This record gives sequence, structure tokens and C-alpha cells, in this order.
Amino acid sequence: MSRTPDPIDAHVGARLRLRRMMLGVSQENLAADVGVTFQQIQKYEKGQNRVGASRLLQLSRALSAPVGYFFEGAPGAQHDAGAPPPPDAASLLATPEAVKLATAFAQVADAATRRRIVDLVQALVNDTSSGK
Repeated sequence: MSRTPDPIDAHVGARLRLRRMMLGVSQENLAADVGVTFQQIQKYEKGQNRVGASRLLQLSRALSAPVGYFFEGAPGAQHDAGAPPPPDAASLLATPEAVKLATAFAQVADAATRRRIVDLVQALVNDTSSGK
């Protein structure tokens, strides 16, 4: 019998995967840090298994992230009424290439260079979408 993951469990799992990948931590190493199998980490990341409160605290410590990080942008989360909802970082960084790009971008110290990188990516997107 297949069960569709609860949207919150799937979101927490996606944020778990995102944080793990951003830090370059393997599922095996994270599993060892919190005392579960790597298969259990896989199930958490897919939203197949719900992460209990004590386990979430262990994961947050192992990944140096506040517990609230795993709920940022969650379905039904409250945000300022006048502001658009925050982008879902988990879906934005769902590929290994995107994680590498974001990690490298964060290492660029010069603000002007970061702006030029953003301008370049936006120009590439515009070229692609206009059929050039």
C-alpha cells in the first residue's frame, strides 16, 4: 500500500536534504551522527517517514541549523500579509548543480561581482526564454 507523504513531512524532508547537501554531508555520515540508518535518512528526506521532535532536534544540531529552518516556507506557514510568500528554497536547490552554484555564489565576497553574476544568469534566462 502506497501512502502519499503529508505536505509538511515532505517539506521538512526536502529542507533536511537541502541542508545536508549544502554542507556536503553524506546520508551515511548524518545517519551515524544521529544514530539511525542511512535508509532512515532517505525516508525522512522523501517525506515517507515523519521526523519526530527529538530526532528533529538531533538533526538540527548535526546540521547546525535551528529547528525552525526545517519549517521555513512550509505549506500553510504564516508570512506578512502584504509580502509574497518566501520562495521554496528546497525546490530552488533541488539539483546538485544548483547546490554547487549556491555554495560557490555564497563564497563570492565582492557585492559588485555577485550583482554581475545575477545579471549574467538573468541574461541567460532571458536569452533562453526569448528563443535566441
